[in-house]
Amino acid sequence: MPELRKDPVIGRWVIIATERARRPGVFFDSQKNIFDSGDCSFCHNQDPQILSYPQGDLAHRVKVVQSGTPLLLNDGKFHRKGHGLYDVVNDYGTHEVVIETPDHIANMADLSQDQIRLVFETYAIRYNELAKDPSFQYVIAYKNYGWAAGSRRIGHSRSQIIATSVNPFSAKQKLDGAKKYYNYRERCLYCDMIQQELEAKVRIIAETEHFVAMSPFAPRFVFEIWILPKKHDCDFAKGVVGQEHDLAKMMKIVLTKLKVGLDDPAYNYVIQSAPFRHGNTGTKWKTLADDYHWHIEVSPRLTRVAGFEKGSGFYISSIPPENVAEFLREVQI
Repeated sequence: MPELRKDPVIGRWVIIATERARRPGVFFDSQKNIFDSGDCSFCHNQDPQILSYPQGDLAHRVKVVQSGTPLLLNDGKFHRKGHGLYDVVNDYGTHEVVIETPDHIANMADLSQDQIRLVFETYAIRYNELAKDPSFQYVIAYKNYGWAAGSRRIGHSRSQIIATSVNPFSAKQKLDGAKKYYNYRERCLYCDMIQQELEAKVRIIAETEHFVAMSPFAPRFVFEIWILPKKHDCDFAKGVVGQEHDLAKMMKIVLTKLKVGLDDPAYNYVIQSAPFRHGNTGTKWKTLADDYHWHIEVSPRLTRVAGFEKGSGFYISSIPPENVAEFLREVQI
C-alpha cells in the first residue's frame, strides 16, 4: 500500500508508491550512460589554473580551472538594487571545474581511495579561499555524472564548485528546519537522526569510523543516499579536517555499490554545508554552528519527474528506503 512520509528536516511530504515499482518506463536504461570516444578536453587541459593540488604531483594532481560556460562571474563588484517590488543582484560569483584526476576515468567510483581523498581536500581548500570574499554567502560543491544527471558525454571524472552572493532556497529550507528542531529540543536534528538510524539499522547502508551512509526516511529519489559525519560540525571545510581519508573510503564504498548494484547509473552528489557567516553577519541566528550539520546527498538518476511532482511539490519513490538499504548492503564490492 502507498504511504506518505514527512521529511524531518524541511517538512516535505513524500509518497512511497510501492505499486509503481515495476511500472514500465519509470526507470531509465542505465546502458544509455555512455561517453564519447573522441578527444577529451580535460585530459590535457591548458586553461589557467586556479589551483593544482598537491603541488608538483603530476601523477595524482587535482586541477581547478574556471568553467568554460560559467553560470556566475566575479567581474566588477557585488551590488544589489530594487526594481519596484522585485530584488535584483548582479551575477557576482564563481564557477569552477575540479578535474579530479589526470587519467581518463569517467566515474569517481573507479578512482583510488587516495585520489578521492585529494578531491575532497581540494574542495576544502577552495571553500576556505572563497570564504575570504565578504560578498560570497554560499559555496556548493557538486558532481554530475552521466547524461541523465546533466553532464556532457565526456568520460573524465570532474565536479564543480559555485560560489554565490545569495543563499540558495533549498539551503534555506534545510537551515530553517534544523533551526526549528534545535529551538524545540536544544539538540542537532542530524545528530539525533544519526543516533536513531544507527540503533534501528534498517536504513543504514554502510558505516566507517567517522561517517554513516543511509537511505533517508523520506527520499526524494529512488536510491537516494545521505552521507553524514558522526562528529557534529556545520561547515564542511572545517568538519572534514582529519577525516578526509575516511570520507574518501565511504564515498568509494557508496559509489561502487551504486555502480555494481545498478549497472553504472548516472548520479549527482551535493555537499550541503552552512553558509558563510563573516562574523555572524548575513544570517538570522547565532546558533547555526549548533543546529546545522554538514552532509553529502547522493542521488542516482533512475526516474523521471512528471507533472504531478512538478505541480504539487510531492516526490514519489517507488521503493521503500528500507528495501534500498537492504539491497545496497548486500551488493558485493
